[in-house]
Amino acid sequence: MGASVKDSEIGGRRMEVKQIFEGVYKIDKRLATRNLVRGNKVYDEELVDYEGQQYRMWNPYRSKLAAAILNGMKRMKIENGSKVLYLGAATGTTSSHVSDIVGDAGVVYCIEISERNMRELVKACEKRSNMLPLLKDAREVDSYSGETGICDVVYQDIASPDQADILLRNGAILKEGGYAYVAIKSQSIDVTAKPEVVFKKFIDEISGKFEVLERIDIAPYSKMHLFVVLRKR
Repeated sequence: MGASVKDSEIGGRRMEVKQIFEGVYKIDKRLATRNLVRGNKVYDEELVDYEGQQYRMWNPYRSKLAAAILNGMKRMKIENGSKVLYLGAATGTTSSHVSDIVGDAGVVYCIEISERNMRELVKACEKRSNMLPLLKDAREVDSYSGETGICDVVYQDIASPDQADILLRNGAILKEGGYAYVAIKSQSIDVTAKPEVVFKKFIDEISGKFEVLERIDIAPYSKMHLFVVLRKR
């Protein structure tokens, strides 16, 4: 979408506010989302109020999606009303910003396998009615597909050697032409191989089912990662 820019006064200072995607903003060159739950923090993010709205500053060192956006990602199909399947939600940092973006009309199905992470994730979800925590293994799609149904977007951030297979399995509940956003973690797949070799292998494995639209190096925010934007064939 086209960017909109306006000046606002925050804390006595004039600051530029620029909308770069639907629900995603830059405030004084830092990334932010509009807070769906006023006063609510999910991690240690800064809250900024102006013109009757509250925004949560989005830390790219804590979120690979934020890093990808700052490093030039062009296609953002996570939008107001989107139904998002989030694989590897951890404690809810990025998924809560996705919650802000999809709004009350959307939903974020938060798949997480770690019980420890789930305890923190549930706390985030308690105040966000559009975030649904599911203690599940992302390899066992049948265990949650009945609850999620077909989704508009798959977001995957999982540390596992079988990242490609996990995506392919979950592609079954992604709509035709739907988008997938994946943080490929080379060190989780093969610590002995060069990252570029690992990235190529991942892309080769999923290329029959997904078209690669963008490849984004998210350094310096996360090293030895490649963020890819994919579309289901």
